[in-house]
Amino acid sequence: MTSPTATETATLERASDAPMLAQVERWAAVNSGTGNLAGLKTVAGLLADAFAALPGEVRLVPPAPVESVDPEGTVQAIERGEHLHVRVRPDAPVQLLLTGHMDTVFAADHPFQSLRWLDDGVLNGPGTADMKGGIAVILAALSALEASPLADRVGYDVMINSDEETGSHASAALIAALAAGKTAALTFEPALADGTLAGARPGSGNFSILIHGRSAHAGRNPDEGRNALVAAADLALRLNALKSLDLKVNPAKIDGGGPNNVVPDQAILRVNLRPASLEAMAAAEAALRSHIAGIERDHDVHCHLHGGFNRPPKPLDAAATRLFELVRECGGALGIDIAWKATGGVCDGNNIAACGIPVVDTMGPRGGAIHSADEFLITGSLAERAQLSALVMMRLAERGTV
Repeated sequence: MTSPTATETATLERASDAPMLAQVERWAAVNSGTGNLAGLKTVAGLLADAFAALPGEVRLVPPAPVESVDPEGTVQAIERGEHLHVRVRPDAPVQLLLTGHMDTVFAADHPFQSLRWLDDGVLNGPGTADMKGGIAVILAALSALEASPLADRVGYDVMINSDEETGSHASAALIAALAAGKTAALTFEPALADGTLAGARPGSGNFSILIHGRSAHAGRNPDEGRNALVAAADLALRLNALKSLDLKVNPAKIDGGGPNNVVPDQAILRVNLRPASLEAMAAAEAALRSHIAGIERDHDVHCHLHGGFNRPPKPLDAAATRLFELVRECGGALGIDIAWKATGGVCDGNNIAACGIPVVDTMGPRGGAIHSADEFLITGSLAERAQLSALVMMRLAERGTV
């Protein structure tokens, strides 16, 4: 552990003095559920104004096209919000990627819309921890870095997307493009309440299987029908049986059916698969296709598979481990104990790691109960994590590598 130098200490003080809490309160007061395009536009504008304090180019990037299967089985285009991109010193010797997301899981009509203090220093509100607090930490750390003598050695791209909570389908290509050639990446999902970071992550894929059967009268000639709902239920059970230590399977929903006197001719099974490794991901996709073929054969139906693995598994390779060790070293210099553990969740860190770039993806403030109306932010950790991020970036600038 190396204690902060006088130069580092001055930068760390600037990071902790940033108005992060006020920013979180302002940004979290605007609903920005992934489907709330008006709210996302407002938040994107607020963020663009805030990040304009940094040197370089600030722009709003149009979302990539996204498709989804509706309950009727029709593939529909989905609108997503614009993403924020900030680029500073692209020719500097050390290049970093910092990412976050402006969207939340709370729709415009969700009852969880306001902020309240649960206790001294504990703020409850939608997106306070996940992750408008993380965005405030990014800006504070970078603003402090800009005043450091090491600033000229570091270039960076900041990407704040609008659709992370639904899988980053409209921003995955942008993430991959910005990750290319980077020295390292930091993503600002919240740390656990005790400060623990997420280490290895599984992959994740969401699939919709459209099953086309044949309708018939339920009493007069049911044998002439082909019950798509029964086929979907059978497929759900077969896929559920694939669960193992290397694969989590969640058959989540079946759309379909109709009047009790009609054999249903269409159903849609929605399922999430979470493989622990690339090998498990390949095996899971092969098994999925094999079971679909079996359902077609055994139930005399036709199936169409929609979706895929949008988050590859994120193991901890040697480069990622070195980056985690650097974060722990910087934490020790600040008197912060840093630990990490594997988690079942996924995020944009998965996509960045798939590009071969070492990433720590829980550099945001401490908090908990995310994705629920009990979500909370430990506000004292805003300064703590801004200092940690600034110190990591300064030491990356000095080293020139991870």
